[in-house]
Amino acid sequence: MFRTKRTGLVRRLWRSRAPVEGDGEADTRTHGSGGCCMGKSTKVAGKTSTGTEAELKALINSILKQIKEKQLEGLLQAVESKGGARSPCLLLPSKVDTKLDQQSYSLPLLLYKVFRWPDLMDCSELKRLSCCESYGEINPELVCCNPHHMSRLCELESPPPPYSRYPMDFLKPPDSPDSGPSSTETGGTPYSAPVGLSDSQAVQESGDRSHWCMVAYWEEKTRVGRLYSVQEPSLDIFYDLPQGNGFCLGQLSSDNKSPLVQMVRTKIGYGIQLSREHDGVWVYNRSCYPIFIKSATLDNPDSRTLLVHKVFPGFSIKAFDFEKADSLQRPNDHEFTQQPRTGFTVQISFVKGWGQCYTRQFISSCPCWLEVIFNNQ
Repeated sequence: MFRTKRTGLVRRLWRSRAPVEGDGEADTRTHGSGGCCMGKSTKVAGKTSTGTEAELKALINSILKQIKEKQLEGLLQAVESKGGARSPCLLLPSKVDTKLDQQSYSLPLLLYKVFRWPDLMDCSELKRLSCCESYGEINPELVCCNPHHMSRLCELESPPPPYSRYPMDFLKPPDSPDSGPSSTETGGTPYSAPVGLSDSQAVQESGDRSHWCMVAYWEEKTRVGRLYSVQEPSLDIFYDLPQGNGFCLGQLSSDNKSPLVQMVRTKIGYGIQLSREHDGVWVYNRSCYPIFIKSATLDNPDSRTLLVHKVFPGFSIKAFDFEKADSLQRPNDHEFTQQPRTGFTVQISFVKGWGQCYTRQFISSCPCWLEVIFNNQ
């Protein structure tokens, strides 16, 4: 039987749809204790009946067959690479509704559900990535329906009681005299490197205003590579990305032979996307494993502790707010008094968490982590 190119693309897209049943990773999406956070608490959709499956397939086929071949190729590239390859926007009418199993769905919502998030209930749960042509547009006639130009919003949980403050991490400087520790944990007395400057101090005293942040990559207590200066609005930080440019951690030379470090390093995968937007700095988890973030602007300014927030794959979180950071005043916090740049630093750990919810109390015990130092000059 003769098969057109369009029919072949539609078949491949249907085979590449998101699995309906939750896998092990999806099943772990439950709220942690002690103020750790994740995306909205949702139940992964169960297995659909044969009738619903057949109805969905017929509906999707009819929609895809109305899309241009070039657009289908772009959608297929995005879906098969799971967002790893650069893919164009899929601009379709925003006000077209479809019906499935007696329920009405907008065209974008239906495509997001089928090709990425079967448990998605509403587009309000999503954030459009800054790379998308529809980013910042309000109710356009055409909207991008590429599911990998979207991310899910991470919902912060309530902070724990005030007494749960945990002691800070007393980082010990490595043997080399020019690599003092660059960050400290919340609480207690901050560690002061006896030699050289910390990364945060170096950025502050350099007076370089051409960048909006700098990134340091650490493996446990050792920094690997140099500080990476960020001047573009967004930066990909990854270990292995099919079409990536940015900060490639896989190209850095590391002497760390720890099996755990080597295992976590390979799980970084597509990594994260760091983007400066009009309302602050967002972090999008592009990898297949959770990341963990601590930032002074993520929590209530009156709280006595900074929480470590868990961000699942496919989720975004506003990790830093410049205006909020400028207004932070903690006169009773010894760390902020002695090291004011603490409020302009974000820590991100790959795969392994730290703090009061985890066995690792300090980020220097995490196998692979980042320090993002913002330029406030």
